Amino acid sequence: MSTISSIRPHAVMTARFRTTRARTLALVAPLTPEDMMVQSSPEASPVKWHLAHTTWFFESFVLREFLAGYKLFHPDFAWLFNSYYQSFAAFPEKRLRASFSRPPIDQILRYRQHVEEGIDRLLESEADPEALRRIELGVNHEEQHQELLLTDTLNAFFSNPLRPAYLPESGETTGEPDTLCFVPYEGGLRQAGHNGEGFCFDNELPRHRVWLEPYALATRLVTCREFAEFIADGGYRRPELWLSAGWDAVQQNGWQAPLYWSADSSHDRTLFTLRGERSLRAMEGAPVSHVSYFEADAYARWAGHRLPTEFEWEAAAEDQPVEGNLLESGNLVPIPQFPLPFLNAVQKKAVEDPSAAQDPKSTRCSLWGDCWQWNSSAYLGYPGFKALPGSLGEYNGKFMSGQMILRGGSCVTPAAHIRATYRNFFSPETRWQFSGIRLAQ
Repeated sequence: MSTISSIRPHAVMTARFRTTRARTLALVAPLTPEDMMVQSSPEASPVKWHLAHTTWFFESFVLREFLAGYKLFHPDFAWLFNSYYQSFAAFPEKRLRASFSRPPIDQILRYRQHVEEGIDRLLESEADPEALRRIELGVNHEEQHQELLLTDTLNAFFSNPLRPAYLPESGETTGEPDTLCFVPYEGGLRQAGHNGEGFCFDNELPRHRVWLEPYALATRLVTCREFAEFIADGGYRRPELWLSAGWDAVQQNGWQAPLYWSADSSHDRTLFTLRGERSLRAMEGAPVSHVSYFEADAYARWAGHRLPTEFEWEAAAEDQPVEGNLLESGNLVPIPQFPLPFLNAVQKKAVEDPSAAQDPKSTRCSLWGDCWQWNSSAYLGYPGFKALPGSLGEYNGKFMSGQMILRGGSCVTPAAHIRATYRNFFSPETRWQFSGIRLAQ
């Protein structure tokens, strides 16, 4: 599940661990104990469970093996808060997590403190290098759950007839993005996958060669206004735009718009966010979010384009810093993207005229944040892929069937968590994630 080319200094690892653990508590601070009990869909989990499971990960895979004399906080937690590690312990059905009224939240918070003290003791010692690798793995695992607990909270509050807001309105989503243009990239033989420097998950390995034909990526994501035009043109009523399984999903689920959009006419629509219900008019320039792969693919076909492959996206992003509307921005909703002001006049002209000669690396798309971007690539192992040994090998490899790749992070993704080679994946009908659309040519 992970590799690091060299062990980080203990002080750096300690700071990373403490910062991540503190961020989780800050994210749940606006919630009541009742809020933390809700499991509003089969895909989601209660926030209380996220708090416990991320702690279980450190206890189960670090402290039990590497801290001499460590005592389990509670013997039943070893199975109660297991997620899907079949080789580690039995576990309750996911759909039953909302029924865990016990242990109460105050006991889970004590559990977190107990485990944090154990990790601190381990980091103060000459810890086994493998223990340090697993601590870093646990930190990245918790960052994944920080994003998940926010997406799950959004779904829970949307399911509540009162439609409560996680945080008050911020007013950061108005504005008109630039005209959608396409930045050309050279094809050729490229390296893909993690280069071995720093942390990565096992599904980013091994680094290997891929061949790319020349291609172009849109300078920004598709907006709510643009997607509303797809709806107005009968996008959800035209089977010729959809993959067969996608059309089946439209019919079976009654999809007429992205998740969290109201069912009113497009003129009066609202959409629900972590900052409450908003008028679609106020969000028209923001990237459309909470669409499935099937919807993204149908929109691209309607627009006369396609979705990028994961290797096209990675090649475009590999030299770009991770900057954008990510968790640290505090917006918690997608906001209008403005990529072209980063370009000088010559580069801007080249973007607006794809036939103009240019260095592809001199232009900048808004590749990071706002929404995870569906790619046309299926989630499969790279040539020579090997999962980690033992229970940790269940983390990624066993899901390499029936999933599609997403890249780039979202408005609830910690910036330190992602990189150009990061591979997110969900089943193609998934809509509860902050997932959007980048077009390719």
